[in-house]
Amino acid sequence: MTTQSSGVRRIVSAFKAGFAAVTGSVSAPASRHRRRVALTEQHRLHFDLLCKAMDDPALTAVLDTYETEIPLEKQRQFLFANALYINALHFHRIGAMSRGELYGHLRVMGQNQVFREYWEATRHHRKSLPVTSEEYALGLMMDDLIQELTDSDSDEWWVVGEPPDEPE
Repeated sequence: MTTQSSGVRRIVSAFKAGFAAVTGSVSAPASRHRRRVALTEQHRLHFDLLCKAMDDPALTAVLDTYETEIPLEKQRQFLFANALYINALHFHRIGAMSRGELYGHLRVMGQNQVFREYWEATRHHRKSLPVTSEEYALGLMMDDLIQELTDSDSDEWWVVGEPPDEPE
């Protein structure tokens, strides 16, 4: 009887493990889909708020968290630079853009002096990010890229920097 109960327990245990694996494999894509939908909704809301702030100087003032005095027109440019940066991050987060493709987009953005000024003016904002977060790592990647672009004496900016290795 003991061996029979042991055998039944092994079968039930194997069934539970198989059921959990099947359930997990079915729910994982649904979970990723829900995450992409939530990220897209968050992105849309963020973009709408930035657009309102760019259009209305009174709202632009709400987002003035810079360490130095920034003229209103420059702040509005910074909000647009932020929108471009966040848009690229969003596409990367939802899987529509690889890290290498993101790097290419960031390299183009890094060519623009206003974007570089925005990046420098918001350096203190990124200090609050957890060092284990993906956004922190991507911020460091952007810091390095801007430094490499600044230090480069090549006119061929599109080859400056080393695109990151893609995770396997």
